[in-house]
Amino acid sequence: MKGIFMFKSGKKILKRLLCITLSAGMLVTQPAFAFGEEGETAAESPTPTPDPHTEAYYAAPESNSIPGWPQGPQVEARSAVMMDVYTGAILYSKNPDEKMYPASITKILTALLGCENLSVQNKLVMSETAAHGISPGDSSIYADTDEIFTVHQALMALMLESANEIALAIGESVSGSVKKFVELMNTRAAEIGCTSTHFNNPNGLPDENHVTTANDMAKISRAAWYNPLFRKYVTRKIFEIPPTNKFEETRYLLNHHKMMEGRDYAYEGVLGGKTGYTEAAGNTLVTYAKRGNMTLLVVVMGTINGGWSDTASLLDYGFGNFEKINLKQDKTPVVTADLACDKYILQNNGNTCPFPYTRTVYVTVPKGTDVSALEKQQILGSNATGPLLLNSSYYYNGQLVGWGVQYEKEVLSDLLLPF
Repeated sequence: MKGIFMFKSGKKILKRLLCITLSAGMLVTQPAFAFGEEGETAAESPTPTPDPHTEAYYAAPESNSIPGWPQGPQVEARSAVMMDVYTGAILYSKNPDEKMYPASITKILTALLGCENLSVQNKLVMSETAAHGISPGDSSIYADTDEIFTVHQALMALMLESANEIALAIGESVSGSVKKFVELMNTRAAEIGCTSTHFNNPNGLPDENHVTTANDMAKISRAAWYNPLFRKYVTRKIFEIPPTNKFEETRYLLNHHKMMEGRDYAYEGVLGGKTGYTEAAGNTLVTYAKRGNMTLLVVVMGTINGGWSDTASLLDYGFGNFEKINLKQDKTPVVTADLACDKYILQNNGNTCPFPYTRTVYVTVPKGTDVSALEKQQILGSNATGPLLLNSSYYYNGQLVGWGVQYEKEVLSDLLLPF
């Protein structure tokens, strides 16, 4: 009871603090109140670089063992992955498959499922279970039972202020209960390609059965980026929730990612991302950044001081040593193993078939790479209702650097045989 009293008292205090005026044209770099990540204040430091370094700093990244690959930097994180969002090429990896606690970067998948399953203009009503399903001190916007938001407002609160009670409410809205939503989270993670992930809640609060890896988290973050609606929430800097039926003041939300433009550790090209911190997880951080034609995704886990210096080092390395190259069209005929009936339908066109690209295919490789020397692996897939599919993957000394799907074009007219 004492804890509940303190929690409700905190709401009253917060209401007094929420009377804020934003001057026209002024960029707010710190909110006048701090909803905050769990334990985030404890993770702050006057400098993002520790002295002395952590033990994990001295562990060599696995990507450094790729022949001819640019040598990556040392980082404080126990686990880290950087990939090109659009080619899927992993440019840096350090303990990528170690199972770790993700903390609030879990909310990237929660937000993605919200974007995929809810209409942003619909109402979201806070249940008592969601409103009071977290503990005092947890990251929150202090939403109350029966308080009404739009889904749009809820997703902003989830991604900007990392509101844990909002994560519960989104889960209930999508699946009817948090338990069913967690089942959906794990199903969706498996669909994305995660192999070492098991989520046990939608917000990332400490749970020994709530784990993922930097590699899996990169896959989730990449899939989320492909959702245009999600991109609006992960890149938003400031947002206002006007007074509601339960809260008489405007809530001002500020993205916690401090590498965005105008923030403490601003880095050129950073578009947004998601922070996380618990005592068990340490700092976790997902960052999206774009320079030129290359958009990079960085995941650091089990790090310190917010993960800002780790992420900056990795982005320096990525933008400084790699380039994305257009492979243009590959019209090399592909050998096909046709059955006798197939040859008749295809008018005995032989055992080769052209697969011109229907979309641009890129690879991300070390600068100066001769892309004609890349290893190409191709898998021909059958398609009962349409043209054949050809999956082409490109490798640099065994490292995947890009892939594309080609569609058989010319046979379509040949299938229209006269009867």
